[in-house]
Parts: sequence; structure tokens; C-alpha cells
Amino acid sequence: MEIVKVTEKDIPSILEIENECFKHPYQEKDFLYELNENLFSNFYCLKEDDEIISYIIYWVTFDSATICKIATKKSKRKLGFAGFLLENALNLLKKQDVLFVTLEVRVSNINAIELYKKYGFNKVNIKEKYYEDKEDALYMMRGL
Repeated sequence: MEIVKVTEKDIPSILEIENECFKHPYQEKDFLYELNENLFSNFYCLKEDDEIISYIIYWVTFDSATICKIATKKSKRKLGFAGFLLENALNLLKKQDVLFVTLEVRVSNINAIELYKKYGFNKVNIKEKYYEDKEDALYMMRGL
């Protein structure tokens, strides 16, 4: 198992995971933007036997970071892969002198909320009607 930077050849596999995980998934153009244009973006995936299991996108701006996306293949969930990627990201961010990390998560996404709590994220507030379908987001933060 290895964590590697995503390349354009990984995008089809990333899209498969994205489409099975999210109500309003990113499109190919969105991932290409994160990969090639967004100077703040860090885009990694976890591979096992050359198969992408999970991925994470986070942005770093000065002394803060934002977790934008984290997803794992449905068939590989509950095995610790998302946590492994998240922990790796947090360790990299500490080395970059990032002081705190934020994220938004759907209030209905109990599994993700539990994962974030396990890794030290705390509720800051609720962002009402944050998502396209008007679902609220839980805004969470943790220090490094």
C-alpha cells in the first residue's frame, strides 16, 4: 500500500470512486483543475496493488489548510483507509508549519463526522443550507 500524488492517468479511477460516494460529484474538469491549476491544492491517493482505494484533496493557504474531499471505494470502507490518508495529510501539514485545519461535512454524513472526530476535529458551527441541495454543513476544525 502506498500514498502517491494523483496524476492525470488516475482521474478515471478517481471519478469512479467520486460518483459512488457523492450526491453532487466533481466532474473530470474539476479534478483536472485541482491537479493542474489550483496552486493551493494537494491531491493524493492510496493505492493497493496499483488500484486506487481512496483519495484526498486539501488546500494549504499560509498557516491553514482545508480538507476539500476525501473518499474511499465503497467495497473498501470501514477498513481504515480514509483515516490512513487523513493522518498522512495531517502529518505533512505539520511539517509545513500549518497551524490549523478546517473542513465542511454534510450533517447527515455520520460516518465522516465520526472519522473527523477520531482525528481531533471539533465542531465550530453549522453552515445552514451550505450544499446545492440545501443540506446544512457541519464546520469542523482542529489545531496542529
